[in-house]
Amino acid sequence: MNQREKLLTGLVGGIVVLFVVGFGFRWVFLSPLKEVDKRIAIARESLGKIQAERRNYFAAEDRLKQITRTSFADSVDQASARSGEMLTKQITAAGLEEADFTRLPVGPRKLRGASEIGWNVQGDGPLTNVVNLLFLLNHSPWLHRTENLSVSIGDRPGVVRVRFRYLTLVMDPAPDVERANLVPSLTLESPERHLLNSIVSRDLLRPYIKRPPEKPQPGQPAPAPSKPGVPPGPEIFRVVSLSEWNGEPEIHIRDLAAQKTVRYRVGEELAGGRIAQVDYRPMPMPGNSLLVSHSRLILQMEDGYWAVERGRTLAEKRRLAPDELPETLAKKP
Repeated sequence: MNQREKLLTGLVGGIVVLFVVGFGFRWVFLSPLKEVDKRIAIARESLGKIQAERRNYFAAEDRLKQITRTSFADSVDQASARSGEMLTKQITAAGLEEADFTRLPVGPRKLRGASEIGWNVQGDGPLTNVVNLLFLLNHSPWLHRTENLSVSIGDRPGVVRVRFRYLTLVMDPAPDVERANLVPSLTLESPERHLLNSIVSRDLLRPYIKRPPEKPQPGQPAPAPSKPGVPPGPEIFRVVSLSEWNGEPEIHIRDLAAQKTVRYRVGEELAGGRIAQVDYRPMPMPGNSLLVSHSRLILQMEDGYWAVERGRTLAEKRRLAPDELPETLAKKP
């Protein structure tokens, strides 16, 4: 081996030694440092999640305290009594008669972290005062929700029947808060209430009254009088209410010609048949499947069962197919 070969061999050996030393240094020193950096990153991520959960916890706690301050009480019995008292005051403040309204308790229904209680409210009154009541309840400062609202024609002219469910929550367990005297932000004199006057002025629930015949002008022949003795047709009798009272359904039929309402019960004779049942099953509205009909009157005629949807006249009755009958009537021969 000459001098040049020895030099090349030494250079190659030196390079190999440098690589070995470098990889050894990396394995001995850099690998543990990378492992430490990885653990630090994981710890920072976990710390960030803990801090975010802590912030969310305190934010939720503050929100829960704010909600609890607007609740009626910390116990179901107290909340039920106070909410019922509030409803009575709002009915009186709206200009309605307390004796014309019924309030039946709802619940309690156990939820996650709370109990739901409320009242089923039903009553009659002028449309203006009913709008007042709904406005006051909608803008009341207490924790609440109003659902299943229904407004229909009442038993007397100028009177409507309103029915809704007023619900509230009782926190369980309730945080320790100091309740203040809640005051409604809006009153019946507020401009927001006057925006609803168009509902009263349009009076959409008023029964249709035919225009009186025009008086003949001088020189024009008078119209021929109608034939005497012809009874009114079923188109003037409208099903205005199918409410349930004390577990028994009531059928209210409005005579649009005489402007009076007659109450019927199941089993009585009506329109040449017998009232078989009041059906409260939600079904598509005949003629418009996008709408839902929640109740209908079922008449038993000689040729089968016929249904009249609430709000329609007896002339709009339709025959029910066997698969459309309620289970109680489908079992009958």
